[in-house]
Amino acid sequence: MRLLPVSSLQPGMRLGKKIYNEEGIILLSENAELNDVIIRRMQLHGLDYVYISDPRTDDVVVEDMIEESTRRKALQDIRDTFRKLSEPSVKGMVYPYLGKTFTGLVETVMDDLRGREDTMIMMMNINSMDHYLFRHSLNVCIYSLVLGLVQGYTKDELTLLGLGALLHDIGKTKIPLSILNKTSALTDEEYNEIKKHPELGYKILKDEPGISLKSAHCAFQHHERLNGSGYPRGLKGDEISDFARLIAITDTYDAMTTHRVYRSAMLPHEALEVLYTGCGTLYEKSKLELFRNHVAIYPLGITVTLNTGETGVVVKIHNEFPSRPVVRILADADGVELKAPYDFDLLESMTTIIKKVDEIEL
Repeated sequence: MRLLPVSSLQPGMRLGKKIYNEEGIILLSENAELNDVIIRRMQLHGLDYVYISDPRTDDVVVEDMIEESTRRKALQDIRDTFRKLSEPSVKGMVYPYLGKTFTGLVETVMDDLRGREDTMIMMMNINSMDHYLFRHSLNVCIYSLVLGLVQGYTKDELTLLGLGALLHDIGKTKIPLSILNKTSALTDEEYNEIKKHPELGYKILKDEPGISLKSAHCAFQHHERLNGSGYPRGLKGDEISDFARLIAITDTYDAMTTHRVYRSAMLPHEALEVLYTGCGTLYEKSKLELFRNHVAIYPLGITVTLNTGETGVVVKIHNEFPSRPVVRILADADGVELKAPYDFDLLESMTTIIKKVDEIEL
């Protein structure tokens, strides 16, 4: 299969992976044939990329980072809980189910990640029409746990990190939907309202049974930045918890690689470049390097153009060198499609580099 922008889809193409809605229900199955109506609906629902079947790359298998059943259950629990929290509350009300519900969920996600052959962070915002806040919460949890695993955190530390990452945006349940879903520019007053969500999240979590203060501080501090330019308290350096400094990176990355009502999603290499503009000032260098070394900069199935002029599809990622993948060459430098595509390993030719990703210049 190969990964194509929805803008490049043509009627008659067939899906390579299922497409889900926010309930976890399959909207379109593998091999479903696309038509103009389906393609327009994908665009309207904010899908930027989908996997498409292609005989030349039918050996490329893109596995999800967690099991389908885990993902469905996670989104259901997040959706149900967040919607309840969005309802008007009675003063003094507590939600003792948070710790119980989400601790088990985090442990299941950890088990799924440990069962993978690799620990690479793959694009999660593909083939899904989930509600942004629900999907974002799960993605940040998964990305953060991957980094925690390769960092060698203990099981208890991973559980605390996973809970903090999963619930880092829970304060947004107290922000009016009219502001959260606004498609035009926010006013200063609306932006200041949005900036309240870290403190609102902390207030929800700090006294929750089963939620530690370390996890609660992930909600409180995930928008703080090393140089003190973040919010809500303008903390600097080590004043920010270790977990929150890590989640600051995974939260920003997922936000940039997700389609929003006001902009299209970035590709991983674009988002990583933006993150690195804040290396050492906004984000901790060692954590940013850890993230860079474990993110699939060029996702499996993505179309790339080499400095030789040849065009192909990424078919294998080297875990140790994710920036030097194996590319299946499909067309020569003149754009003529090859009758016999072949695999080219960028690790074997250090002078050959990727110059474009989906026609985007590097």
